[in-house]
Amino acid sequence: MNIARTVDVDKVVKAAKSYRGVVHALKYKYLCSKPGQNLIKKWIEEGKIDRIVVAACSPTLHEVTFRGVVEASGINFYACEIANIREQCSWVHENMEKATKKAIKIVNTAIEKVRLDEALTPISVPVTKRALVIGGGISGIQAALDVANSGYEVVLVEKKSSIGGHMAQLSETFPTLDCSQCILTPRMVEISQHPRVKIRTCSEVTKASGYIGNFKIEVRARPRYINEEVCDGCGECADVCPVEIPNEWEMNLTTKKAISIPFPQAVPLTYEIDMDHCIECYKCVEVCGKRRAINFSQKESYITEEVGAIILATGYDPYSLENGQEYGYGKNMDVIDGLTFERILSASG
Repeated sequence: MNIARTVDVDKVVKAAKSYRGVVHALKYKYLCSKPGQNLIKKWIEEGKIDRIVVAACSPTLHEVTFRGVVEASGINFYACEIANIREQCSWVHENMEKATKKAIKIVNTAIEKVRLDEALTPISVPVTKRALVIGGGISGIQAALDVANSGYEVVLVEKKSSIGGHMAQLSETFPTLDCSQCILTPRMVEISQHPRVKIRTCSEVTKASGYIGNFKIEVRARPRYINEEVCDGCGECADVCPVEIPNEWEMNLTTKKAISIPFPQAVPLTYEIDMDHCIECYKCVEVCGKRRAINFSQKESYITEEVGAIILATGYDPYSLENGQEYGYGKNMDVIDGLTFERILSASG
């Protein structure tokens, strides 16, 4: 009744039998069952057929099954076509006469297609056994750890100066109401110390070329104006910086210095200078002293990474209410968005 409710299957079979080049056509209730598969195999092995059309449900369900039967019988699996008379016909029509005519046309189309199908043989190509993960939030971190723990190298690209994403801003997490940092920070530390993971912060993918298994990725790294290899995260530079600007990580509820880290558990724990607000007083350079971590001559750079797989974990941004002023946002100070509420609730906010 799955198909027969609105399609006269007997008429479809009769029409198929009379179609040129068709040597077998029959109605079979469960062709995907073992007996049904064996029937197809028997006809092929006896030399009665060299191509097959299965008029049934969507190819996403059983195309692999029937192509496997065909291939096991010695015929190229592209000699099998699925005519979808369930989802594309029976399920979307109520008039049996019209649905039956449509089913016949679908079957005839599949017959003509399989008649012209050429044998194709899958090819194997070497792949680059490295992966690229775009996005350093909790999803990207976990994906990178899963791949790295499976034995493959991973490049993690994050456009912000630290990994962690929005989860680092949350107060508590559902359903255990644990502090988000208690869950997130161990993974951030783990991935920063993983021997098979290379983290590129302050970076964005600008170009991708190649094909499945072999991609060339161009990554643009903006300057921090801080030497990541030298900076020890002491914070003395921020202490002497005279410039205070809104802190976007705290949803602008507080201020930060023109040289800062987004939050105390940042990975990497390397400061960044906001050159849009820096007045170049060089007090940070003076206090950094012999460490020489600050480098105002840093330039934008481009790196090419070769990978075999790409995982997109780019996260989200909250819907901006500033233009629409829905619900009094911007007029009433008590109307705030979700992330602002999280920072108010957070013990570290």
